[in-house]
Amino acid sequence: MKPHAVERAERLVGSTAESWARVVRTGYSLNEHWTVVFADGMNAFVKTARIAPSPQWLRDEHAVLAAVSGPHMPRLLAFEDADEPLLLLEDLMPARWPPPWREGDVQAVLTALGEISALQAPLPRLADDPGWNGWRTIESDPQPFLSTGLRDAAWLERMLPALVAAADATPLAGDGLLHCDVRSDNLCLKDGRAVLVDWNHARLGDARFDIAFWLPSLVLERGPKPKHFDVDAYAALVAGFFAAHAGLPKPAGAPTVRAFQRAQAAVALDWAEAVL
Repeated sequence: MKPHAVERAERLVGSTAESWARVVRTGYSLNEHWTVVFADGMNAFVKTARIAPSPQWLRDEHAVLAAVSGPHMPRLLAFEDADEPLLLLEDLMPARWPPPWREGDVQAVLTALGEISALQAPLPRLADDPGWNGWRTIESDPQPFLSTGLRDAAWLERMLPALVAAADATPLAGDGLLHCDVRSDNLCLKDGRAVLVDWNHARLGDARFDIAFWLPSLVLERGPKPKHFDVDAYAALVAGFFAAHAGLPKPAGAPTVRAFQRAQAAVALDWAEAVL
């Protein structure tokens, strides 16, 4: 039987699906993803969203891709808004998805982030969001962080003032386009360039932000250490973000993401301590 998402995609593009396959991605969302080959020759990656807050995230991703395009972004094919939105993008599954990271891959991502930051889009600005400093969240309620076991209460009491101050001082202002969720399951290598997917969190700000938030997951995948990227000014902010999230309840739509955030927090905490 033809999946409902595929039938919706057929109606949306006006072509019959000749074949389709459910995609099991390395990401953390439980929402449906399909690759579809249409009779007119179009190959599409089909995304649906039903588990909150994913429907709004899919609308947000469509808004970004409708407003700006480039060689480091997937091509937008079609979109249908509904209680369960449907987004059709070019099929990038045949591209190479790290890890492992090969020679030149990290530089390809850095090049992509630099070129992306030169683009303009009508998006909110990072600097206008007061919630990036996770250490202030931990300051008001330290128990979720302490429950991770990453550090103890004595460490937190000793380090918290410096971490709060350093995160508050992080440069966020800027006009460049940011992806705001750079990690390996959100990027691939195609024709010698990096292409980033899942644009629902995109904002405007300082280009170093995307590099810094990528680094903990890169280390976990045997990539270079953060000290090689000249973004130490972001260490406390990155550590605070992951530390504030790692001990929270598991979200219904991505139940495994907290373990990954804990692993990223462990890397970022060591980085922040070394910088401070």
